[in-house]
Amino acid sequence: MSSFHLSSEGDQALSLIFSGIDTQVKENLRRVLAAFRNHRVGTHHFSSVSGYGHDDLGRQVLDQVFAEIVGAEAAAVRVQFVSGTHAIACALYGTLRPGDELLAVAGSPYDTLEEVIGVRGENQGSLAEFGIRYRELALTELGTIDWHALESAIKPETRMVLIQRSCGYSWRSSLAIADIEKIIQIVKRQNPNTVCFVDNCYGEFVTDREPTAVGADLMAGSLIKNPGGTIVTAGGYVAGRADLVEAATCRLTAPGIGSAGGATFDQNRLLFQGLFLAPQMVGEAMKGNHLTATVFDRLGYPVNPLPQAPRRDVIQAVQLGSPEKLIAFCRAIQQHSPIGSYLDPVPAAMPGYESQLVMAGGTFIDGSTSEFSADGPLREPYTVFCQGGTHWTHVSIALEAAIEAIGHA
Repeated sequence: MSSFHLSSEGDQALSLIFSGIDTQVKENLRRVLAAFRNHRVGTHHFSSVSGYGHDDLGRQVLDQVFAEIVGAEAAAVRVQFVSGTHAIACALYGTLRPGDELLAVAGSPYDTLEEVIGVRGENQGSLAEFGIRYRELALTELGTIDWHALESAIKPETRMVLIQRSCGYSWRSSLAIADIEKIIQIVKRQNPNTVCFVDNCYGEFVTDREPTAVGADLMAGSLIKNPGGTIVTAGGYVAGRADLVEAATCRLTAPGIGSAGGATFDQNRLLFQGLFLAPQMVGEAMKGNHLTATVFDRLGYPVNPLPQAPRRDVIQAVQLGSPEKLIAFCRAIQQHSPIGSYLDPVPAAMPGYESQLVMAGGTFIDGSTSEFSADGPLREPYTVFCQGGTHWTHVSIALEAAIEAIGHA
């Protein structure tokens, strides 16, 4: 059976799921439009100020709009955040102090946080070098939260709990909003003062609520992922309790400046427009993920999530089983990308990651995983992680080529 016929069958089987995603997009867009309307967003909010960035009306209103959308007291949406990891690091450094403990409750965190925490690397000013202890709860053998261990995991010095919503480069299920809400309730029963922080990368607009709407004290993410709608050129956000948001921005800028500084470099229009487009773009990525899961499941490859499983982020993992297939898959995706289709992805080291990676990312925004991309670490079982997609039909075209490529690898 040709890759085209297999993909077409997958398209047909997913029509009901796609319809459900469209309904979800509509509800999320309704929430976005209400926030824009409530804060009277107009073209005057697209203007920027230079220098220190004081009294940037567009930036201030965008923060308020974003906070309302995610159900938070406050938010800081900034182009000065280099990445989601940077936004997360500012949140951690803003809250934690020497002698505090950071507890990760969903197993090991994403690779790029290991050097922030101090699990890897030295002499870079990690949390460990500032006397902040780290502990993590291992997942169960089934890859789920160890709910029993969590019931008694909070110690007096546990200042913050780290909840990573997405699976990252692990073969576990990403967390549902209901899981995050349950974690927070269990933590708060043990110590109401323990800060519940969520790494929200890849999860925005996948469902009708965000972690801050179900009790998270603080969360952070990247604008070149879901909330940037594929058009924001750089940046990240923190959102949650007003005091914790301000503490995070004091790490981004400086104590005494916090959220009051930071020029927006004439990016306000894109930031507003990207937020408006975000629900639709996330919906397209989810459709592409369902299609990828369906096609590769039929080909006999292990997939996570399973084809019919509800989506909890915009990542679809496929175990390809060999480095040759992983590289061939990424090459096919790159060849069917709009930008840099002539480039040949090769395994290489990347700052913040422990293993060599092979990455396909022919995107308009460098590193944007809200556009269609695929990557994976060169380690067993050689899993490729597909992310994003501006339209599911692009994913379908690229998958047809990837299926053929791994058949010859």
